[in-house]
Amino acid sequence: MENQQDIEKLAIDTVRVLAADAVQKANSGHPGTAMALAPMGHVLWTKFLNYNPKNPDWANRDRFILSAGHACILQYNFLYLMGYDLSLDDIKQFRQLNSKTAGHPEYGLAPGIEVTTGPLGQGFANAVGFAIAQKHLAARYNKPGFELFNYNIYTICSDGDLMEGVTSEAASLAGHLQLGNLIYLYDDNHISIEGSTDIAFNEDVSARFRAYGWHVQDLTDVNDTHALELALINAKAETQKPSFIRVRSLIAYGSPNKSGTAGSHGSPLGADEIKLVKQFFGFDPEKSFNVPDEVLDYYHKKGARGAAVEEKWNKLFADYKAKFPELAAEYEAAAKGELPAGWKDKLPVFKGSDPKMATRQASGKVLNAIAPALPNLIGGAADLAPSTETNLKEYDSFTSENRAGRNFHFGIREHAMGSALNGMALTKGVLPFGATFLMFSEYMRPPIRLAAIMKINPIFVYTHDSIGLGEDGTTHQPIEQLASLRSIPNLTVIRPADANESAHAWRVAIEKKGGPTVLIFTRQGLPILDQDKYGKAENLEKGAYILSEGSKGPDLILIATGSEVALIMQAQEKLEAEGISTRVVSMPSWELFEKQDAAYKESVFPKASKKRLAVEMASPMGWHKYITDEGDMLGMTTFGESAPAEDLYKHFGFTVDNVVKKAKALL
Repeated sequence: MENQQDIEKLAIDTVRVLAADAVQKANSGHPGTAMALAPMGHVLWTKFLNYNPKNPDWANRDRFILSAGHACILQYNFLYLMGYDLSLDDIKQFRQLNSKTAGHPEYGLAPGIEVTTGPLGQGFANAVGFAIAQKHLAARYNKPGFELFNYNIYTICSDGDLMEGVTSEAASLAGHLQLGNLIYLYDDNHISIEGSTDIAFNEDVSARFRAYGWHVQDLTDVNDTHALELALINAKAETQKPSFIRVRSLIAYGSPNKSGTAGSHGSPLGADEIKLVKQFFGFDPEKSFNVPDEVLDYYHKKGARGAAVEEKWNKLFADYKAKFPELAAEYEAAAKGELPAGWKDKLPVFKGSDPKMATRQASGKVLNAIAPALPNLIGGAADLAPSTETNLKEYDSFTSENRAGRNFHFGIREHAMGSALNGMALTKGVLPFGATFLMFSEYMRPPIRLAAIMKINPIFVYTHDSIGLGEDGTTHQPIEQLASLRSIPNLTVIRPADANESAHAWRVAIEKKGGPTVLIFTRQGLPILDQDKYGKAENLEKGAYILSEGSKGPDLILIATGSEVALIMQAQEKLEAEGISTRVVSMPSWELFEKQDAAYKESVFPKASKKRLAVEMASPMGWHKYITDEGDMLGMTTFGESAPAEDLYKHFGFTVDNVVKKAKALL
């Protein structure tokens, strides 16, 4: 090649053509954005991002998040070209079964993918969580002369991202927290699936982000790589505000007939148009997946520089370890997901003689008891810490001035909170939780689902879990939420029956791997079940267990979760007095129970014992599996009402007399 400028142009054009070829071979995908943003990707991967392709998990790497996940072929191309464990064959297998190159970026499939994106707005909000986690790690572990964690989070977002409400929540939070480690590149291409964005979207985006407290720059042409470099230099220099770089682009740049059109967004360009694209960029129109040797060599050399950067950091960490051995050991263990020895000894034990206690209150006591032993446990609520009992009382709040704080104030932004928790959970060394009312889990369902897809481990805390919250009425009383949450694969839902089950619910959630956990707690006070008299609460880890056995082989099995366990315990007492042998099963988690072996399941629910009554103040959906054809379920088939809780229990039949009546009807 004649000079650096020529090789860079050839390299960028190679990325464009490769994107078009991959989408064409898959016969589906989004070629236009990837073709347009090749210069942006080039500048990022060759001149700004710190990474080591041979160790994608290096702790101090910059994080790159493609919030515009539909353009993932752009990211796959650069991962392949920079030397990650991704081959040209993987690019050719784009969107095919069992390939690393799925139709949107998926965490755990291809190396270098930090988070699963695709549902628009999620990556944008995940990045805020990544940024919070970086600031917190730096505050805890960095020391003078030892800047262990000083990485940035780079995000590419689109018009579609910015139309989603979650990005407004996340951008507002990021501006408030002054997360200067965030650098967003906004692809302003004016195109959505239905046509020009001005059919639905014509706001002044730059003014909006300035109002959020961001540092904003406006660029007129994504092909001006020099301007891109200067803007990114400015963004890195701005450490007090998150940065937003608005970049005008032409979708499907290089396509003579489809550039600038909605038709190039979500469909292959077509074989004839692909040939014209290749001619436009000076490539052989008859050759597919053409990566010139000099381009591959150029990119590989750029990517290989990261090994030296990581090696320098490894030396820094070794020196840090010698000077601060306890902190280094703490971080290394946390990064591996190891828990400190003896932390479980801090779990409180509640006595049956203690007064009634709402499980949300028990949860708060548990959290505050274990927090000193789990320094990486951090979290907060969507403006509901006093109500959800999730404030860590001995610790400060995380703010723009105090990054070491362990209490987070997410504001009334449930959706962004969930997405941020996912970003935090994907940062090794951080164990995050976030809380709101169970009813408002609806506002954060997308990040719950994505956490389950990624099999990561944020802890979602939901209180005010039933009609038992009373006077707030139908809008605040969850009915269908338990069934809805239980339907999500890889999600563990736990609804403890009392204070001791609440302690073990936290234990299970903290120890769990392979997916998020939902902890569901009551507003109303519940009796504490005597550990010396009944089944041990530690059995919660099995999902269901015999809490109280009948006087002889059970004529009937009563099953419940949460607050309703106390109700069926009272019903058992009355039934036993009438000579009906009744087993009580506490079933806090269907998912944990399903992991038990057949022998244990048979011991709790013998096949011969078919007279079963389940009681739960929620939708009966799903309970048939456990009550069998000869059983029954007392649940909610309507919404609640606004009234004191005791009145609601009577109105909807959640009384001892009604449970006894329904039980007898089975017999």
